[in-house]
Amino acid sequence: MSSEAPHKSQLETLYRYANQIAKNFVAIGHDRAVLATADHIESFWDPRMKEAVFSSDRSGLDPIAAEAVAHLYEKGHPGSQTRATDFSKHGGLHNSDAG
Repeated sequence: MSSEAPHKSQLETLYRYANQIAKNFVAIGHDRAVLATADHIESFWDPRMKEAVFSSDRSGLDPIAAEAVAHLYEKGHPGSQTRATDFSKHGGLHNSDAG
């Protein structure tokens, strides 16, 4: 993603990613899923990816993903919610989903 405004197709891709993450957490309950989704996005997404979603209208996000993005934007990182994000920070590593 460039420093320019993201194209519609880029936003659609980010919405799809966020929605897929949220769907993986549905089984743990709505409120926990929101925090786990926010944790995953904060822990693994490149800052440019997050900024693109923050600055969008977020209309393509499912409810859990939309609440997770709003949480990050308004309140910041909710802290580690899963073993995956705990693991990603071991040894000072902080990995990104960006390729």
